[in-house]
Amino acid sequence: MASLQKALEQVNRMPRLAKAVQDVDRIIDLLTQAKAEVLRASDPHTSGLIMTKLQNPTKLAFEQVNTDLKEVSGAHKKLGRAIDKNFPLQPLPDDHDAMAYHPDLINRAIAMHLLREGQFTVASKFIEEADDISPNLQLSVDHDMSMDEDDDDAEDSASTAATSTGGTDVHDLSPLQSQELQSKFSEMYSILQELRNRNLVPAIDWARANSVELETRGSNLEFELSKLQYVWLFKGPAVNGLPDDENNGRFGALKYAHRHFGQFRARHAREMDRLAGSMAFASNIAASPYASDFMIDGAFSDVAASFTREFCSLLGLSAESPLYIAATAGALALPQLVKFMTKTRTRGTEWTTANELAFETPLPARMMYHSIFVCPVSKAQTTEANPPMMIPCGHVLSKESLHNLCRGTRFKCPYCPSEGHVRDAKEIIF
Repeated sequence: MASLQKALEQVNRMPRLAKAVQDVDRIIDLLTQAKAEVLRASDPHTSGLIMTKLQNPTKLAFEQVNTDLKEVSGAHKKLGRAIDKNFPLQPLPDDHDAMAYHPDLINRAIAMHLLREGQFTVASKFIEEADDISPNLQLSVDHDMSMDEDDDDAEDSASTAATSTGGTDVHDLSPLQSQELQSKFSEMYSILQELRNRNLVPAIDWARANSVELETRGSNLEFELSKLQYVWLFKGPAVNGLPDDENNGRFGALKYAHRHFGQFRARHAREMDRLAGSMAFASNIAASPYASDFMIDGAFSDVAASFTREFCSLLGLSAESPLYIAATAGALALPQLVKFMTKTRTRGTEWTTANELAFETPLPARMMYHSIFVCPVSKAQTTEANPPMMIPCGHVLSKESLHNLCRGTRFKCPYCPSEGHVRDAKEIIF
């Protein structure tokens, strides 16, 4: 592994292809300059002399480009050899491929990943070729978000189809019918680019346009964006680089608050009071009780992540690519899978679970999507057929355990003196 780490560090130190691109730009400049001089020259002898003088600089420039490419290529080849040495190709220890019978699902996951990553050209080509092989593939998109006025005819017809089918548009995987998703993700990346440039206005406009849906979800995105805009204006033109006028600085922030903060009073009165109180300490905000509200080093990254999450949720999608999550979780599970299969084959046993792992794989908290409840009575994990039930006293146990405790229609809680009827127990969904 030491050789692999060394090769990776060497690749990371390389200037990538930026140097080669700069050298190619210099060649283009040389050729453009020579072309202009030839066009200005009226004497053929002068034109020939210009072309002769161009030969050596051009040759040297091309040699430099080749040198740049050779360095990058060599580093990547060395890394590839190190990977092959440390991770030799070998078949997986399990003969059962749970996804072998779901090519449509795999292709859909790949297509969605490409679209949400902004690789629209690659996604269109992949969708086109996948559709030729499996014409039944589908992409489903919610239509909670309004379309832009300049959407093309294909998107308008798709929106009409969605309306006629109850608000959900089902797209066959084809370049034409993936245009709406591409349009929405283009909008998302455009707003994210503005956030990276510390321009909050497009994100705030989007949040206002979708305020009803965000409010339904209990999202605070619109207020968080508006709050950050207030702080950004408060810091003034010396920090935010905005025009030095009545809409910037402390008075600009106050004006912005008067205009836009009224709608947030019911839910965010305390935060708004803090922002208002900060005006009294404007000359030395860093030493005030409100200093933490004005420390925004990571605030733009945070609201960008929140915006991405809310944007995807209104599309009916997760904040992170399911393909990325699945591949990462699979990579984490693979070492234990190899170990498990090696031991089971040594003992002459087989893996009998077809659609789930026969062992628990430790995953990071961000990949935990479903709470797991183990019945304190039976010590068994609850399932859809045996869900967790809350009894009137507040204790929770599995449905099977509850029925086992019953005498007729009554039962006694195993953890307290309370008694109750089965009809009073409620199923819990974590």
